[in-house]
Amino acid sequence: MLEIKDLNVYYGAIHALKGISLTVQDGELVSLIGANGAGKTTSLHTISGLLTASSGEVLLDGQNLQKVPPHTIIRMGLAHVPEGRHVFASMTVEENLRMGAYIVRDQKKIAASLEQVYHHFPRLKERRRQLAGTLSGGEQQMLATGRALMTDPKIVLMDEPSMGLSPILVKEIFSIIQTLHESGITILLVEQNAKMALAVSDRAYVLETGTISMEGLASDLAADDRVRKAYLGA
Repeated sequence: MLEIKDLNVYYGAIHALKGISLTVQDGELVSLIGANGAGKTTSLHTISGLLTASSGEVLLDGQNLQKVPPHTIIRMGLAHVPEGRHVFASMTVEENLRMGAYIVRDQKKIAASLEQVYHHFPRLKERRRQLAGTLSGGEQQMLATGRALMTDPKIVLMDEPSMGLSPILVKEIFSIIQTLHESGITILLVEQNAKMALAVSDRAYVLETGTISMEGLASDLAADDRVRKAYLGA
């Protein structure tokens, strides 16, 4: 479904991504783990069209996304849950969700998507008339994820969903991610919490200073001494 080929990205003279390649197959949950500054968020921003690569390819179902504007990429079936959630604080939960479906014209499809989101996130249904800015951090993460699902995307990019959450809420968010995956949603997950990410993923890549240093089954990487020492606190 998603294929990244030899992607190079610069911030001025800084070579942020150095020829990275990765794939995400239909129905997979693939994690991209690494330390702060490794290039994880840059990778997602480039995939979703917010940054332009100097070379390489980003392919969604064989179509090259390079030089395609972000709003068109959304229409092609790629949704992005950004780091920091970025909900519309002065709008209600349901208004935020409907904003996620701004490219959809079929009202019946919007209503069906809304009910599907409420099925995944019953707490959002309970708070559908509440202002998004009054939600807890965990609820805002649910809202940001639900908003991304409103277009019925082929693949969802999730950027640091556990950031700033308490340990209890981190477990809840990862339980939700696992449930979404089990329902058939394809996910590329960027996460600094390597232990939790590897626990729910099918496969994973390790990104170090702009380079993919390791890749494989998530269970194999979780058992690898190098990953355990560098990212799992072992």
